[in-house]
Amino acid sequence: MAFQIKPDKKESENKTIRFPLPLIERINSVIWENDVTFSGFVIQACEYALDNMEPPKKK
Repeated sequence: MAFQIKPDKKESENKTIRFPLPLIERINSVIWENDVTFSGFVIQACEYALDNMEPPKKK
């Protein structure tokens, strides 16, 4: 399933994170085209990553 950006507002808490500048530039170009906030995009990307992670390998 492809990642799809959708508008969404939920209860939240502030967190600080540092992004490499080239990644910020890539995100900014996508969010501008999709009328979504930077935070909204990051939240959706994290949810997508967590929902699509492979199960941990057993030792």
